[in-house]
Amino acid sequence: MHNAIVLFTTRYLNAAITALRAGSYEVRDADAARLLPFVRHHINMLGRYSFLTPELAGGLRPLRDPSEPDEDGCV
Repeated sequence: MHNAIVLFTTRYLNAAITALRAGSYEVRDADAARLLPFVRHHINMLGRYSFLTPELAGGLRPLRDPSEPDEDGCV
């Protein structure tokens, strides 16, 4: 389970950094190197999970627009 979480997080961190750089945000290599995909405190390790991959354009879900509120209403 932990390996799947690390892989998922790594792919999305890479996509987020690529999107930020494409949007003219400065993301320094030194800052990106400090990001860790091992954060898992928000994951319920005792739940049931499906590892079926949905058909997604580009293989990833779209990234959240940082100017729009998330599920909790935070921007």
